[in-house]
Amino acid sequence: MISVNGVLVSAGEGGVCGERMMGGYRVWDPYRSKLAALWYLDKSTDLPADGVVLYLGAANGTTVSFVADYVEAVYAVEFAPRPMQDLLMVARKRKNIVPIFADAAQPERYAPLLEAVDLVYQDVAQPNQAEIAIRHLPFLHSEGKLILMLKTRSVDVRQSSESVFADACAELSDAGLCVMKAVWLLPYHGDHAAIVCERR
Repeated sequence: MISVNGVLVSAGEGGVCGERMMGGYRVWDPYRSKLAALWYLDKSTDLPADGVVLYLGAANGTTVSFVADYVEAVYAVEFAPRPMQDLLMVARKRKNIVPIFADAAQPERYAPLLEAVDLVYQDVAQPNQAEIAIRHLPFLHSEGKLILMLKTRSVDVRQSSESVFADACAELSDAGLCVMKAVWLLPYHGDHAAIVCERR
């Protein structure tokens, strides 16, 4: 990933989400993107150059647009109609984004549209976040990675964030994944942890 004077940027065309520009680059705001926040907290974070990404929970396409600046193709899955409209507008400016209007909890419904991917990136606010990630492992290359942006309050508000996080890591491990690192996203995003995995 590219940084200019310590600021995370991308080289795509600007004007997608009202982002700042710096020397011809788009500035990637960590307060608007959890993936950008992860990079600021762990500089080893990177995207697969010339790779293919399956993005679950694409929302209005802000982070998707930055990811698309780095990789060959992004399959962007979003379920809510209003954000999907914004995502479609973003996809018109980025020819390597494939918007998919579907529920990430039901991958069998859009499986025919996908190919093998180098990275599964998930940012879905549902109680069964780890289970959803696991259900997408058949699409992941043998040497691919998974990044789960765990929204702990969406899983169970009665449990502590640390307990929800530990349970998610255990579930991913039981599914045959190795948790390479886990990073809490403070101060950028409260009650969120990025869990980075690869196949064991």
